[in-house]
Order: sequence, then structure tokens, then C-alpha cells
Amino acid sequence: MLKLTNDFLEEIVEKQKTDARVCVPDVPDLKRMILEEGHRSNLSIHPGVTK
Repeated sequence: MLKLTNDFLEEIVEKQKTDARVCVPDVPDLKRMILEEGHRSNLSIHPGVTK
């Protein structure tokens, strides 16, 4: 599971106010962790569909 600090999350929110894109560094392990976290999340599906 990814662990993010409040400061880091606040920085992301501030940056998204001017640019909705999120840039992920070219770090394979980080990209894998992000994709796996999204895949395991109950929120990564369409509403009304069970996983």
C-alpha cells in the first residue's frame, strides 16, 4: 500500500489547481505500485458494478 504524507498530498492538490495532469517519474517500481494500488481499490470500478 502506498503511504503519502499530508504535505505531499497538499502539494499534489495545489498543482492540480493549475494543471489537471499528474506526472509520474519514470521509476518502474513506483509505477507498478500505483497501478497495483488502483487495481486493488474498491473505487477503481464503475458505480453499481461489483468487483
